[in-house]
Amino acid sequence: MYNKPRIYFITGGGTGGHIYPAIAVADYIREHERDAKIYYIGNPENLEYRIAEQKGYEFLPVNVHGMPRKFSIGMIKWLWDLTVACCKSLIYLKKYTPDAIFGTGGYVSAPMLLAAKYSKKAPYMMHDCDAQPGLVTRKLAPGAKAVSLSFECAKKYIKNDNCHINGNPIREAFKTLTKAEARNYLGLDNKTTLCIMGGSQGAKTINYAAVEILKTLSRDYNMQIIFQTGRKNYDNTIARLKEVYPTFADDRNLTIKPYFDDMVTVLKASDIAVSRAGSLSISELCASSIASILIPYPFAAADHQRKNAQFMVNQNAALYLEDSETSPTMLLEKITELIKNPDLLENLQKNARFMAKPDATEIIARELQNLG
Repeated sequence: MYNKPRIYFITGGGTGGHIYPAIAVADYIREHERDAKIYYIGNPENLEYRIAEQKGYEFLPVNVHGMPRKFSIGMIKWLWDLTVACCKSLIYLKKYTPDAIFGTGGYVSAPMLLAAKYSKKAPYMMHDCDAQPGLVTRKLAPGAKAVSLSFECAKKYIKNDNCHINGNPIREAFKTLTKAEARNYLGLDNKTTLCIMGGSQGAKTINYAAVEILKTLSRDYNMQIIFQTGRKNYDNTIARLKEVYPTFADDRNLTIKPYFDDMVTVLKASDIAVSRAGSLSISELCASSIASILIPYPFAAADHQRKNAQFMVNQNAALYLEDSETSPTMLLEKITELIKNPDLLENLQKNARFMAKPDATEIIARELQNLG
């Protein structure tokens, strides 16, 4: 395909919303350009290190953290760490001479993208998941060879003529795995299935409300529930569940884990989901034809989760619940609204499926391949 094996830098991390799109693009290139060399640049203390290692990508570390929201001594340390990370990124650029760089925004991608922009040693492409792009994307987009976005409404924030609305890169299995296969793999019955998740770290508000109603959903409505609590909240959630539902361990309708490595199978097995409103989560919900109840994280940067959720509601593809209103009573009301109204459930699922962009990964990866 090319005269010599090409080298790609992939960078992005901190949360699954930055990591999984980057991994999806890396996987596509590895599958379709087999002699390519792919390096993943990220923080070794974050989730991206474990995922990149599992996938077999060589990991180049940069020790950078999120910018403090207020000026303090911490801000000075952050500036120093960012400077060191940028210098380290320059060394990587000189040593490995990548043909193209792909960054998914966020603080983890900033050092490499800054180094690429000002050194001009390699062209870079950016992808931003959210309805309102993050600070790193907005500031570095003008120097990018191409910018990919998930939402049409995000385009007004980007100063780059080569900007396209592609949707989010998602894993290939979302296109190929059937609901029946997913349920069979998880040992589930063929009946209404609810997924409750608050992201890789979990969400206390969602966990608190959900744990109080699991017995009702299982016993009164015979729903299967797949509950991802997040690693930080698992022990507290189980402790509370033992109080309100002592025999929960014997309930075949309940599957509860701190984290599912294979969320593709979990989502493809589900009919309804209770979720935060990160853009990647929304893309995966759409790809799985799920009717979702979105509960935006109220402290997300630039309030982007609320904007993501409102976009979905405006498309009649989701229900909405404020974090401050997420009580057991309100959450149960939203879930049973879908159970008791099959037409509403089917309509939300249909509209979510219509919004899915199953070819986003291929489109973005090919654009990246054509940068150099």
